[in-house]
Amino acid sequence: MRLRWCAAFVLAAAATRGEAPPPESIALPGGPPVGMDYLAYDPATGLLFVPASNTGKVDVIDTRSGKLRSIDGWPTVKKGERIAGVTAAAVGGGYLYVGNRADSTICAVEIATLARKGCVTLSSTPDGVFYVGSTKEVWVTTPVEKSLQMFDLSRPAAPVAGGKIVLDGQPEGYAVDEQRGTVFTNLEDKDKTLVIDARTRKVIATWEPACGEKGPRGIAIDPAARHLFVACATEGLREFDSTGKIVARLATGAGVDNIDWLQSKQLVYVASAQDGKLTRVHVGADGALEATSTAPTVIGGRTVIVDGSGTAYIPDSKAGRLVVVKASR
Repeated sequence: MRLRWCAAFVLAAAATRGEAPPPESIALPGGPPVGMDYLAYDPATGLLFVPASNTGKVDVIDTRSGKLRSIDGWPTVKKGERIAGVTAAAVGGGYLYVGNRADSTICAVEIATLARKGCVTLSSTPDGVFYVGSTKEVWVTTPVEKSLQMFDLSRPAAPVAGGKIVLDGQPEGYAVDEQRGTVFTNLEDKDKTLVIDARTRKVIATWEPACGEKGPRGIAIDPAARHLFVACATEGLREFDSTGKIVARLATGAGVDNIDWLQSKQLVYVASAQDGKLTRVHVGADGALEATSTAPTVIGGRTVIVDGSGTAYIPDSKAGRLVVVKASR
């Protein structure tokens, strides 16, 4: 009761002063700080997976009950002033696939039991990790090597190396159109967005997001409308139609990285690190972008992931927590 009363007092005091109330948050074990980059959400179970690099953990949050668990024992290594470890994850076929920068591995975790299974070593440091259901593979962006690497999941608990696409630049961000077997990634250093046929592994189109010097970052897709949303680091959103034409732009603040899409509400979620805010962007039937609401987050919060209810989670690595923005009514 005392904690509830204190929280209520803080909220009431902030309202009296005309201030925005502080955002809700979830403290993570092992920090602060807690290094975070790519998170993963499993709609089947409601579990949110948080690779926490410097702590040697993958934290697991049940978004329905609030329960927090951890999968421990992941390798870490000191690189300069930072501790590198697990930084990315993807969900697919009842498994979680975790990328580790400490030992350049991808490891499988059975979601039902949270038991670690087989691992495979990459030829370069992994960045983003994503599941491609149409080919039953996990793909990995490896920007140091300027490539995408694929891993066969014929045995889901034991991924094996399955090929590579050499690119003209450094891949950053990803999205998958499972209906059409198409993969999207950006070339951050070339200010390009690539369209790739997942089966032939060929680049079938190159689009121009015109993000500028700091390039494009995160990607999200509306597969029903066949519209692609690309985050520009210094500004906000670009929206492409299926032909690669930019049909809309929206400034949402600087310091944007990974974005997310909620199909049920036709919303793109965009976090601005510079402004410390989350913007919910509604996409109209004609593709028009409208910022329907904003919420305070934290300076430095540059990525966002959303659960099935529309609640958004923004990593705050410095404070070792996730900022939580509940779904708007």
